[in-house]
Amino acid sequence: MTEHMRRHETDHEVPWSLPIVVRRSKTAIARHIDVLEATARAVVTFLDDPRAQEGGEWHDAVEYWRDGAIRKVVRRGDGKKLDDARALGCVGVTHGGTDDFAPAEAFVFEPGPVEPLPHELKKLQVGGTEFPDEGESSVPAAQAVVTIELSPELTLTTGKAAAQCGHAAQLAFEQMPDEVRNRWRESGFSLRVQTAAKDAWAANEQQVPVIDAGFTEVDGPTETVRASW
Repeated sequence: MTEHMRRHETDHEVPWSLPIVVRRSKTAIARHIDVLEATARAVVTFLDDPRAQEGGEWHDAVEYWRDGAIRKVVRRGDGKKLDDARALGCVGVTHGGTDDFAPAEAFVFEPGPVEPLPHELKKLQVGGTEFPDEGESSVPAAQAVVTIELSPELTLTTGKAAAQCGHAAQLAFEQMPDEVRNRWRESGFSLRVQTAAKDAWAANEQQVPVIDAGFTEVDGPTETVRASW
């Protein structure tokens, strides 16, 4: 993923993105699946935050960003660098964890131009956002208001997959009926990420598709994830 990103046809002259940072600790690493779920939950928690609503300090930036491509860039950080970035103001979600792996932590920041970035975010790396792919979601299907399914035909890095799951969660949040959104909010935005079975993916019965523009990791416009509620 490069700093100088190509633009979508409907994009702003200077592309904007939603910055996301996941904690990647060498001593207490999280699982791939927990990072995906933490990121998706953090995105909708951010969008639902009063600061992102009308009259809030982030509202104008969120609206401008949503008028272009809903680009998200996932970075990794830990220690003082992450603390410095969090001091900018963000929404954080801690999720998951097992006996052998730490909970995942994802932080979502006010959207802005991909260049120039705030210095505190610029110091955090985009590359290397890989986490161990150890096991499936710990969220029971019955508890998940939203299910996000990954394409069985693609293998994505954790950072890329997390951004795609964030897209799916955002589109679900924006498109679902008010009653479902209220129930989702009350559940703390409970969701489950899983890889779709090939026959289920072919049946294409999920409500929200995410088509990646193909600028990074995939070739050309590609359906990466889907969401349903």
